[in-house]
Order: sequence, then structure tokens, then C-alpha cells
Amino acid sequence: MANLISLELVSLVFGTTHVLDDVSVGVLTGDRIGVVGVNGGGKSTLLRVMAGLQEPDSGRISKQGGADGIRIGMLAQEDALDPVWTVREAVLGDRPEHVWAGDARIRDVLTGLLGGIGAEAMGGLESRVGPKSGGERRRLALARLLVEDPELLLLDEPTNHLDVEGVAWLAEHLATKRPRPGNATVAITHDRWFLDAYATLTWEVEGGAVSAFEGGYAAYVLAKAERDRVAGVVADRRANLMRKELAWLRRGAPARTSKPKFRIDAANALIADEPAPRNSVELASFASRRLGKDVLDLEDATVVLGDRRILDHVTWRLAPGERVGIVGVNGAGKSTLLRALTGEIPLTSGRRKVGKTVAIAHLTQEVRELERFEQWRVIEAIEDVRQWTTLGGKEISAGQLATRLGFPGGRQQSRVGDLSGGERRRLQLTRLLLTEPNVLILDEPTNDLDIETLTSLEDVLDGWAGTLIVVSHDRYLLERVADKQLALLGDGKVRDLPGGVEEYLRLRAAATSAPARSAGSRPSGIPSTPASEPTSSPAEVREARKTMARVEKQLSRLADREERLHGEMATKATDPVALADLNAKLQAVVAEREELELEWLEAAEVVG
Repeated sequence: MANLISLELVSLVFGTTHVLDDVSVGVLTGDRIGVVGVNGGGKSTLLRVMAGLQEPDSGRISKQGGADGIRIGMLAQEDALDPVWTVREAVLGDRPEHVWAGDARIRDVLTGLLGGIGAEAMGGLESRVGPKSGGERRRLALARLLVEDPELLLLDEPTNHLDVEGVAWLAEHLATKRPRPGNATVAITHDRWFLDAYATLTWEVEGGAVSAFEGGYAAYVLAKAERDRVAGVVADRRANLMRKELAWLRRGAPARTSKPKFRIDAANALIADEPAPRNSVELASFASRRLGKDVLDLEDATVVLGDRRILDHVTWRLAPGERVGIVGVNGAGKSTLLRALTGEIPLTSGRRKVGKTVAIAHLTQEVRELERFEQWRVIEAIEDVRQWTTLGGKEISAGQLATRLGFPGGRQQSRVGDLSGGERRRLQLTRLLLTEPNVLILDEPTNDLDIETLTSLEDVLDGWAGTLIVVSHDRYLLERVADKQLALLGDGKVRDLPGGVEEYLRLRAAATSAPARSAGSRPSGIPSTPASEPTSSPAEVREARKTMARVEKQLSRLADREERLHGEMATKATDPVALADLNAKLQAVVAEREELELEWLEAAEVVG
């Protein structure tokens, strides 16, 4: 494997912040690197330095073949497409039609990102770039880069504005279609599923340094946990030594003046490489108001916007404490469904019922909600909701809360208009949670949030006592915080997904690969009625309920058996023969449990 690009002792300072501090990294041919780190930590700057768009203050950058060697292409967070271009010019340049139409790789890009050779999803190849939405322009810029196929591809948040299908397609394309001798890809991403599916190496940018970990997100988390464990052992040893040295140095004024210099130097050495405290984020779990038995219901609800029927006679009842994840193609009506639930848009027909004790908080995709606070300080925007709150049984001020949420000291005095996208999103969440809702509706909450903040958010949602509805293209988040998934497939219905996101992708694949149908017909594999309106007979429903009850009892017994096996394995950890036998029994229990869970899901789909 050849070295495509190397950074040697590269440093870059913005103001008083060392964004890059003597960084030495290299990209080899065949590398698929995921870049992670907190917002504002220097990830985008690192890519800009590699692309030659940002000159470092010091250090050396070497490229294969010298200055005129490898081609480098970068997808920045702001696209540079000319608004007068057509879609054809923006993506395909001046390539003749017989060239790009005959190239399977280019056809795959057009299908995966733009909806096919005719780019129907983008209004056709001859439509102009200017009127396109930000998400559409982002897809065009990404498609342009993938068509050009430079040796070194640098992508800054490529999954932004992609739905679940688009993220899955991009991961597969980068992992299977693009790799070949001489190519490499580096992608900044906060999408953990994408990171696992795409990356062979993970770089963490933190405190001006870049640390490398083999593998994707799962491997990175394990390696980081082990590194932190070792660091904890070292820190404990360091703390013990420091206590001894400090005690020795403090033993009386006369003694201090006569201390041997080497002992003072030793004490100073203990703290010489002590890292600065991290700007950590701790999203707090606020007390939620108690929910009654009635939450939110849509009964035979229809929503028509213009000539589009977004919801078509949908009946959906939310239970107290229910946790639902929603997926669907862009434009299928996910945000509209949420706004219908909250009452922000009226129903064309049908009925919306709200429980008496319901307090709804709705995180939308629009950071424009903070526009009226542009000239306010961060602390003022938080105090606008509440100046004092109770956490862990203790009353804390808005300033103390802001510090826990990653706005320490002087950052609290920053103007809201000067915050980064991730910080603005975090401020939105803070204001939302401070209202102490008991129904939390999150529309694409992962936008602009780094992995550390996402992990903190998931920790909050784990302890959420109310009802939770999440729309997201982040598969990791959906499967992590939601107990069930629903899909909007563009036909105005809401469908249950017992098989989760994988089932949704299978349904979409079946729909797109099916032959063309007459207007109004449905793709194969998609039932004509939504799961919320079951057509099973009463006898079938009764039988399915009996099956669910039987399976639940069997699952309970299996859980007890699994727990006992874990206990036995812990006591016989030093006996390899016994451990192997116990492990075989455990695997059999796991396999039986998975079969029972599938049987329960099938019965639940009949019940509806």
C-alpha cells in the first residue's frame, strides 16, 4: 500500500486555540477512514489542510507524485455549485451521454443519490441547480464528486440530508464500488451506523491531536474504553505520587527552603503532561410531568397539502411511555405527521385527541427557532425558559446547568448568533428539556450533533419517563432509543416494522425494483392497509393474543435461565472445559430466544 498523503508535525492556531498541534498522520491507498470528535474540535480544519484549502502554521504536507500528483476532491459543508448549471452540468460535466450512460459506476451514483439516469427525483437532468433545496444541492455536490472519482476523496458530513436508504447506499458504494488500487476515502461523520459499515480506520480529533483506532465505531468504542481504563490506572498512580510529593513539599517553611532540587523537579514532572480538562457535555434528565392514560390519538386522519395527500385515513394511538422511531423517504411526510400530532397543522379530515395532562415538546429541524435570540447571550437564552431547575434532588442555577451542557465560563457569554451548528442544536435541546415535557417529539435530532453529545442524549432518553417519538435517518439512534419502528412509504399510510430498519430497506428495495404499475397501485411487498388498521378476523386476533401470552412466558423462563448461565460462567471463569460447555448452552438459549421473539412479532402484527 502506497502513501497518498502525509502530514508531518502540522500545527495550526486560531486565536489562542491550537486546532492542530504537531499532528502527524498519513492516508494509504485502500484506506477508508472515519473522522470523529466534538463539534469545533478541528475535524473540518484537518480535511481542509489535507485538501490544500488551508495553509498550516507549521509542518510539512507530502502528496504522492508531488504537487501535481494525486487528484483530491472534497465535499465541504457548503456546496460550491453554480446556480445556473443544470443537473447534468453539475453532476456529469461535459461527459457525452454514451460515456456516462455506459458506465455502471456512474449509473449507480445517479440511481443511489438522484433517483435514476433521468434524475427524476431532482426534476430531470435539464432542471437548474439554483431553485433546488439545500438537501438537493448537497446530494448533487456529493454525486458530482463520486462521478469524478478522485484518488483521495475527502467528505465532510456526507450523510447530512440523506435518508436511511441514502446512507445505506453511500456506505455500500464507498465500501464496495469505490475501493481499488490508488484510491482512499476520508469522511467526517457523526453517523455511527455509517461509520461501522464504511470505515476500516477511525481517527479521533481531540485537543489538537489525532488518535488512530483500527476499525469502525464499535471497534473505536472498545479501544477507547480500554485506553481510558489504562489511563485511569495511570491517573490513580499519578495521584498517589502527587499526594506524597505535595505532602513532602509542605512540611514546614524552613524545610521547604532546603528541599533538594531534584525532588521539586520530580513533583513538577508529575503534572507536566497533565491534560487540560475536557469541555465535556452532560445532557441532564429533567423531571417530566406525569402522564395520564390518554396521550395522543389520530383517528381516521387525512392531511392534504396542495395536490398531495400526505396522510390518508391514518389511525394511530400513542400509549403512555411508548417509544417510537419513524423512518421514510425524504418527502414522504414524516415531519408533516409530527406536526399533525402536535396540532401545528390542521387535519383535512379525521380527529385528533390529546390527553388532559399532556405537555408536548417538539424539536424541529429548523434552527431558525433561535433566530430571535441571535443577539442574546447563551446564558440569557437558557434563563429565558427557567433560571433555576432541580437535578438529582438539588436546585441548580441556569449557569451551572449551562456548564454541564458544554457551555463553560466565557462560552456562556457568547452570542447565540456566533454558536456553531452543533452548539445551536444543543441549545435547542437544552431549552426544550427545561420545559419539562412528558411527550417528546424529535425531528432529526442528530443533525449537527457530535458523537459525544449524541451519546449523552441517548443516556437522557434511556431514562425518559414520558412518551417519545423520533424521526431520524440515524439507524443507530433509532435502534438504540426506540422500542418499535414505523415507516412512511409515500402512500399516505403508516406501517409497523416488526423487523425494524432492515425490513424497511427490504420493502423499499422491493418497491424500486418492481415493474412499473398503473397510477394508484401499490408496490409488491407492501400491504394495501396500514398496520394500524388490521384486517385480521376476530378469531385470528384472539389466537394471536394467545400466542403472544405463551411466548412471553417462555421468554421470561429463558431470561432466568440465561441469567443463571451467566452466573455459572462467572464462577467457572478459570475452567476452560466447563466454560466451553456453559457457552454452548448459552448460545442455544440465545438461538431459542430469537426464534420466540420472531414468533411474538408475527403474532403482534396480526393483533395490530
